[in-house]
Amino acid sequence: MATGWGSLLQDEQQLEELARQAVDRALAEGVLLRTSQEPSSSDVSFILMHRIPSVNGSQFSFPLLMAILVVSYAPFTLFPSLVPSALLEQAYAVQMDFNLLVDAVSQNAAFLEQTLSSTIKRDNFTAHLFDIHKQVLKEGIAQTVFLGLNRSDYMFQRNADGSAALKQIEINTISASFGGLASRTPAVHRARVLLIAQEKERNIFDQRAIENELLARNIHVIRRKFEDVSEKGSLDQDRRLFMDDQEVAVVYFRDGYMPSHYSLQNWGARLLLERSCAVKCPDIATQLAGTKKVQQELSRSGMLEVLLPGQPEAVARLRATFAGLYSLDMGEEGDQAITEAIAAPSCFVLKPQREGGGNNLYGEEMVQALERLKDSEERASYILMEKIEPEPFGNCLLRPGSPARVAQCISELGIFGVYVRQGKTLVMNKHVGHLLRTKAIEHADGGVAAGVAVLDNPYPV
Repeated sequence: MATGWGSLLQDEQQLEELARQAVDRALAEGVLLRTSQEPSSSDVSFILMHRIPSVNGSQFSFPLLMAILVVSYAPFTLFPSLVPSALLEQAYAVQMDFNLLVDAVSQNAAFLEQTLSSTIKRDNFTAHLFDIHKQVLKEGIAQTVFLGLNRSDYMFQRNADGSAALKQIEINTISASFGGLASRTPAVHRARVLLIAQEKERNIFDQRAIENELLARNIHVIRRKFEDVSEKGSLDQDRRLFMDDQEVAVVYFRDGYMPSHYSLQNWGARLLLERSCAVKCPDIATQLAGTKKVQQELSRSGMLEVLLPGQPEAVARLRATFAGLYSLDMGEEGDQAITEAIAAPSCFVLKPQREGGGNNLYGEEMVQALERLKDSEERASYILMEKIEPEPFGNCLLRPGSPARVAQCISELGIFGVYVRQGKTLVMNKHVGHLLRTKAIEHADGGVAAGVAVLDNPYPV
């Protein structure tokens, strides 16, 4: 994919001036992150230091007030990156199909149990989530309205003839972030939403953007941690959820997608929330529907037809985005996948059942892991995926504290989707925007919050 900014990328003086203007605009528009040094605060901190200069051989000290930067702009590209308009349209068109698919998987308890049966034997995190799912099913699901806020991520596979194809990386069903900041990059009755947040949250301004949109609609958001729910959350006899003695209508998770987010107390809090009749975004079944193992099983021949019967057009749109996905369950199929990946490591990615970025293994590191895992049932907690090879392009990356950097880059496109189901009736199914993240080609894995990718905008061509 050729770049349209070639001449500008060669002009250092003009790049510096454009970068200054762009950073000022980003700050004015609120495209912000907390710094890694102060992830829990948005205040400007001051420290008192003593400077000791030397005058004519004599030294004396005087106080100096220094400000510590705790908020800065989120890293972004100076120019929007070129994206084939046909692939952008395809990604939007298929998003509602993915919404339907995720919803169908979340309602199919037998499929989830069969699909995850080998994974939960060796992956404790997924096993904990599945245990909560089983407990809720046994007690009976109190929730009657279901809200999904998903983001399906893609890259643009470079084909042998030079064309590009849209291939899915993953679908995020919990804490699908950067919807708030992405909307800023381009420049009826009172309800209460409980936002489950992390104590140290650099991406606070992305969440505040969503909070402000809800507040403008007279919907109040209360931010609490799992620990707060454990201490002050409760259910009444109808399993209505109360927090600080106030009823909660919706629980929105921006925490709870990694093992490190849970202590024994936090697992208890998650179970309490799942047992309630409050709308969860997502409920536990929908979170399980977003696991890598489910993604891999959905790619099997005939599986989409079972889950979406009578919808051949939707099935075709979904399948067109699938990259190669391979099970590592014990047996001949898993053995063959491991043999092929070890023989051609540049063609595969090893993925655990984790979200949050930075978890995948590539190249020699992947080979070493597969050699260690190949005779162990632990391998069932991973999947193998075909490595997507996009066409690199030039852009200029802007990061706080660093000079503007021209680099060869690749992008990952995310499409946000939302659906609402009342009982068995789907009452809303929409695509609701996009997120483009770009990184230099030397980085194999990692997102914006991890300090690898930067925010971007598609420039359809």
